[in-house]
Amino acid sequence: MKRRDLVRHIEAHGCELLREGAHHSVYVNRSARKTSTVPRHRDINEFLALKAPPSLEVVGGVALAEIARRDGRIPRVSHGR
Repeated sequence: MKRRDLVRHIEAHGCELLREGAHHSVYVNRSARKTSTVPRHRDINEFLALKAPPSLEVVGGVALAEIARRDGRIPRVSHGR
């Protein structure tokens, strides 16, 4: 997933940039008093991208997965049914 898509999603749900680190940006959800880091890479691993919103108590991990699938980044998983 592209970093800008993740950042837009996080910011659209009320989180804001707290500070910039050497390799990560730190976002905060002040209403929930939660923080999470977002790596400063152009492409972010899908598992990391899906981990950040719940740690900030942002609803929408499913929306992020759909963005990633739409872009062809991760395949749909079949559970053998």
